[in-house]
Amino acid sequence: MTTAQSTDNTAPAPAAGRHSPVPLAPPRRLLEFILDDEPARVPEGATILDACRAAGKDIPTLCQGDTLTPKNACRVCMVEVEGSRTLVPACSRRAEAGMTVHTDTERARHSRKIVLELLASSVDLSTTPRVAEWLKEYEAKPDRFGPEAARLNEQPKIDNDLYVRDYDKCILCYKCVDACGEQWQNSFAISVAGRGFDARISVEHDAPLTDSACVYCGNCIEVCPTGALSFKSEFDMRAAGTWDESRQAETTTVCAYCGVGCNLTLHVQDNEIVKVTSPHDNPVTHGNLCIKGRFGYQHVQNRD
Repeated sequence: MTTAQSTDNTAPAPAAGRHSPVPLAPPRRLLEFILDDEPARVPEGATILDACRAAGKDIPTLCQGDTLTPKNACRVCMVEVEGSRTLVPACSRRAEAGMTVHTDTERARHSRKIVLELLASSVDLSTTPRVAEWLKEYEAKPDRFGPEAARLNEQPKIDNDLYVRDYDKCILCYKCVDACGEQWQNSFAISVAGRGFDARISVEHDAPLTDSACVYCGNCIEVCPTGALSFKSEFDMRAAGTWDESRQAETTTVCAYCGVGCNLTLHVQDNEIVKVTSPHDNPVTHGNLCIKGRFGYQHVQNRD
């Protein structure tokens, strides 16, 4: 080996016909702070909610979604940060080195109690996972607002054979708007109409869904936390009293409609597919599907 060769530290050029390796993202440094009087370490950019979950702390949240940018809409995940004048939403507040966070103070618990009472007094939360558990944990009493609490009192909108819109269960978390808009589908078929107590999710000109820009991907159903948007199959089974998630099995497979390779999770009850979702951690779909992947499963169990 020559002297020139021994001192040359430059990387060799890639051989002909070969691609250079894909550069990896630099590792994120760890931040240290105090979480409920215990030291916590999370990667830079992580939220307080990320840190709480990593530490095994159960912080309630409704509007937070693992595939969407936090909207800070439901305000159920509020925590106390020393030095902050107000409570902060754990779902969007980034962890900072040296900060001190308290998740179970009287102030934080009282805030969650009030928010849960306000939501449960004005919205039907009967199909919202874990909300009954949270109402009991925080001793929330929605009935104290009385029968005069504002409710939409609308009948479910059933204008297609794929999914149902039940706005009596909507908490205006905006997750469906984000999933339909610039964060995923870019259809922009739905948005928020009205203000104050009259605010609601709507399509353009409050038209039937069949006359809107909706492409029936069902990605809004995937992110809905309360069941305000649900599969028509699930809606019908709940109405008939036959919906039972404890009897459902989940099987993940690959969609056969095209060559993209989307993963499908089939929810099967009594040997029948009752709905289709997609894993949120799948690098292809991130929980999203098209109309064929989410709703085109009837041929699998066609007995004719």
